Amino acid sequence: MIKITTFLTIVLVLMVLFLLAGGVGVYLLVKLGKKATKKARKVTERVASQVAAMDPGQAGETERMRLDLRKEVSLTRQAVDQALQAGWGLGDLPRLVAEIGVHADQLDGQLALYARHSRNSAYVDHASLGRLREHHAKLTTSCARIRADLLNDQMTHSANGIDDIRDRTDLEIEARRRAPDPLDEIDELYRRTAVPRFPDDERRSDHR
Repeated sequence: MIKITTFLTIVLVLMVLFLLAGGVGVYLLVKLGKKATKKARKVTERVASQVAAMDPGQAGETERMRLDLRKEVSLTRQAVDQALQAGWGLGDLPRLVAEIGVHADQLDGQLALYARHSRNSAYVDHASLGRLREHHAKLTTSCARIRADLLNDQMTHSANGIDDIRDRTDLEIEARRRAPDPLDEIDELYRRTAVPRFPDDERRSDHR
């Protein structure tokens, strides 16, 4: 009876472990599927935006502004992340870039809505397009100024490092130079004193 109970316990434990493993597997598959679907959706949207940006009309111009805005924000985020990894003091700049990203997402949605209306309706609100252009210019200019400032900091850090390398190189080369041998200096001094200063002295010595 005891053996049967032990056997049943082992079977139940194995079944529980199997169910847990199956549940974990299903969870991972669902999670991977969601990620793959999300990534595929982003790729599809990017391709659709690039195709729509080829339109010579106002809808195409709006799509080109969307692509340009995304590129500027992405480049700025990369520049800030690289500066943070290098240990630079950026102050409130990371939070500012995050706020720019929020406004860029909002503007991207507005641009997408305007492009859709432009494609589906013959009536275009030119005033709204002007304001969208203005907002786009302000955000992209801010991104460009941030990257320019970070690039200037990077060049300053590099210049300091290059100057330090040059100074250390000079010191190392100076240290590796062979110190003059005192005996050589004595020999050189002796040779100088042994040479007569005036040729007439030799003639006088010969006549004598």
